[in-house]
Amino acid sequence: MNIPGHELKQRINRLQKQLQEHDIAGALIVQRADLYYFSGTGQNAHLFIPAMGEAVLLVKKNLARARRESPLDAILSMDSFAQLAAFMQETLRPGDKIGLELDVLPANHYFRYQKILDGFNTADVSPLIRRIRAVKSPYEVAQLREAAALSKSVFAYAGEIIREGMSELELASSLEAFARARGHQGAVRMRGFNQELFFGHIMAGKGAAAPTFFDGPTGGSGLNPSFPQGAGLNRIKRHQPILIDFVSIVNGYMVDQTRIFSLGGLSPELDSALNTALQIKKVLMEMGRPGISGSKLYQAAVELARQAGLEEYFMGYEEKVSFVGHGVGLELDELPVIARNVELPLEEGMVFALEPKFIFPNLGVAGIEDTFLVRPHGLEAITSFAERPQLDKVPARWP
Repeated sequence: MNIPGHELKQRINRLQKQLQEHDIAGALIVQRADLYYFSGTGQNAHLFIPAMGEAVLLVKKNLARARRESPLDAILSMDSFAQLAAFMQETLRPGDKIGLELDVLPANHYFRYQKILDGFNTADVSPLIRRIRAVKSPYEVAQLREAAALSKSVFAYAGEIIREGMSELELASSLEAFARARGHQGAVRMRGFNQELFFGHIMAGKGAAAPTFFDGPTGGSGLNPSFPQGAGLNRIKRHQPILIDFVSIVNGYMVDQTRIFSLGGLSPELDSALNTALQIKKVLMEMGRPGISGSKLYQAAVELARQAGLEEYFMGYEEKVSFVGHGVGLELDELPVIARNVELPLEEGMVFALEPKFIFPNLGVAGIEDTFLVRPHGLEAITSFAERPQLDKVPARWP
């Protein structure tokens, strides 16, 4: 699905207003998620958005596809960086300030752009872009709802196929194939340096509590040290918590959702923790109105965990993460962040995943996650599925 022209025009206008307010003559956008957001294509290109005037897309590869995918009028071929330098010299005045995405631009690329942009000053437009992307348009919300419908079907399918004795990897690969066949793009984009994910975390028992590098509360053994997270070869047993934390993506837009399954029910300790996670979700749904900061929501979640006597296990054990929610959209780690010391206030139209989870090193994980839209009177759930999914009967063992 191509992004409508009027949608891109609104996005570009919002950035141009910010450029004018910060005295930046234009933004040169190269990171793929940002490039797609403002141009409608993911081809190898540079998008120049001036503070005033028409945006220009300079395409290295593939020009024909870029012209089919993007509704922008000015789409030109760019054969070399010398051509980019000439374009900038013709377009701007000496000493003008040019914005770059410095949060994601590799140092070697930045040094190259310094040479190309000789005579100009540079500024970081990443914060401006991220704030603009944090508030979703009706078009974007519609894409997120499609992703949520896919997510719901994935969780329903999980309830049909979980078997005692199957490995985490067998369950994960079955769910991944199911989602791919129904339009999941596969790649889960993340902005953070060295952060990566493959569909999500699907683990059972204490394997889900295995710590790792990933900036999230859960880890998993993975299959080898080169990708030390997610599903491994651990086999599913009765009365274990089966964590399914799955990212569903349609037309580039993703939702994040988690449910805990179990064959034969959870232990009392895990069941109590799941109840607390559901309480945290309910309270934060009511509190999550425009104007409230992420830090206040985070502190409310921590206090509820403390009152339940579970603070020690909340959002990690020993190595905790200091957030309980993260923005989603074209990337998994967008704004807003519901975290300690994050004072960015919520705005109507922001979308984020809320994931109160408890990590027990010898038992596994209990918790929940859904993706929410900020509305004037609280949070509206975009994703949906039974909070306590029941397996109607204990299925036969996996072969």
